[in-house]
Amino acid sequence: MPENVDALLARLEAAKSRFGRGAAAETRVLLDQLARCNFLDAQSLIRFHEGLLFLRAFPQSAALVPRIEKLLTSFHERVEIVRAAGVDMAEFDDFDTSGIAGTIMQDTLNFEAARWLARRIPRHVEIAWDDYAEDYPAERSMGSTWPRFIPLLAEDADVEANIPWRRWLDAARGRERDLEWLIRRFEQLPANKTERERAELYDSLRLPLRWNLANLKLSRTRNWTRPRSFYYHAEPLIVRSGVSLATELARPAPRLSKLSRREGESVLHTIREVMAVRYRELYGTTLGDSNSVVRADLRFGETGSGETGSGETSRGVVMYFWNLPPERRLPLRAYVAGFTLKNGVPINYIEAIGLCEWIEVGFNTFYTYRQGETAWIYAQALRCLCSFTGATTISVYPYQIGQNNDEALDSGAFWFYRKLGFRSGRAVLEQLAVREEHKIADNPQYRTPKRTLKRLAEAHVFYELPGSEHCAWDTLSTRNLGLRVNRRMAREFGGDSQIMRRAAVAKVGRALDIASSRWNLAEQQALENWSLVLALMPNLSRWSPDEKQDAGKIIRAQAGPNEMRYLHLTQQHPRLRQELLRLGSKE
Repeated sequence: MPENVDALLARLEAAKSRFGRGAAAETRVLLDQLARCNFLDAQSLIRFHEGLLFLRAFPQSAALVPRIEKLLTSFHERVEIVRAAGVDMAEFDDFDTSGIAGTIMQDTLNFEAARWLARRIPRHVEIAWDDYAEDYPAERSMGSTWPRFIPLLAEDADVEANIPWRRWLDAARGRERDLEWLIRRFEQLPANKTERERAELYDSLRLPLRWNLANLKLSRTRNWTRPRSFYYHAEPLIVRSGVSLATELARPAPRLSKLSRREGESVLHTIREVMAVRYRELYGTTLGDSNSVVRADLRFGETGSGETGSGETSRGVVMYFWNLPPERRLPLRAYVAGFTLKNGVPINYIEAIGLCEWIEVGFNTFYTYRQGETAWIYAQALRCLCSFTGATTISVYPYQIGQNNDEALDSGAFWFYRKLGFRSGRAVLEQLAVREEHKIADNPQYRTPKRTLKRLAEAHVFYELPGSEHCAWDTLSTRNLGLRVNRRMAREFGGDSQIMRRAAVAKVGRALDIASSRWNLAEQQALENWSLVLALMPNLSRWSPDEKQDAGKIIRAQAGPNEMRYLHLTQQHPRLRQELLRLGSKE
């Protein structure tokens, strides 16, 4: 690449973080100069792409937005030029850089994600047969599954070698695309097969899919919308040191507006697009319940540059949250997923899983936007989640702060949370963190060694809102509950889960005076799951009538239409909470 292009890109990367008088004009000149450049290597073109996306999310003025959008809309043409020049396209397929318009992606998706993608972009997705190794495991999966759909295939599959699998498939599918034909066959499996069982059967094939992003809106390059009003950044972005989590969480709760089913489906389509082009699959983004989607109104009193209306501002941030449908819920914990739009650009995804007043939160800002007010936006996500779930204790899983996660270690993720007010859930690590803080105070140049960051990442970190019981949830894990149940199964039921389940339901039904004969299938499944845990609790039959009745309401709500009602009910049962903490916490 000519040297001046590298210099222009460096100036653009510096300019996107400058604000105030003359900043937007400088950025506009740089964009015009770069628009005339010929990019002949992948790395420089990716840098230009990421700079454009950041500026689209954090624009310095209204005049810049049309220029940025025009460059992004035609960006696929630049990618085609690079491909035609024989450049290695592998650099476009990195975990943080995938999804650019004009590129091709490939991955093995689960059933729900594959079905969604095949219907979303049917003419742009195909089975990557050339990378589907027809070795023994692949042939075994096809031989076990395809005879359900292809008559007489068992005549070949059960006894012959070198089976022409695709010839059989081509003969059966006629003119229909092979992927669409296969997906329809899985959908038409007998009614006694649940959605989960259909998915497990499809997933056993491990079919690689390849999709061409061309100039689709689904690509990262074009997956943005025009908000009702923009927020233009005329002043420096809010940095972590300027964020007080206590102050943000003390603000009035954001207004959560329930969306219609149709609006909810549109939101879920967006997040599935966002995840698909980043090689990410999240349980709640693939399986979200369109009936549960809410939009968070983050506006509060602060004059916003470029916004219109009441004089309040959300700084261009909109958040959406949703739950799982009853048939795909977790056995005990309630689940929330979400994502953030910044001026119409998706910049992160959010996940929270909780029980009673405790939620475990995952938050991932996409690589392109990590210099863009991440701490402030994270604080708003927690503000929304606490309002939506009623939680007062927030924990962060060790992976988020560096456990088996080199990226989190390199970025010093532990200190991101620590400086917002989180503490370690393990006393010895809390003491280590305090010693590190003293070293930093004594020597501002000091940096915590990576080996120390690894130690600090060995336990959850916690933030407790005022009124929370201090340290109550530090060592609780539903995994501990599950292991207790399984040890009991091995000890008392010879390892037979069905015998244990029946015994637990009978015992809990008697103890809580539950008559479940008229409960629907989902409610009975919830009773079965909860009974495994409730059966571990001594003196269950001595609970008060109100405690028994409320426990029954919790179980039925777990399978009800509103998953947040279920979570809120668990917050209103002190006896159940006490027993869960006792059984689920490490000794």
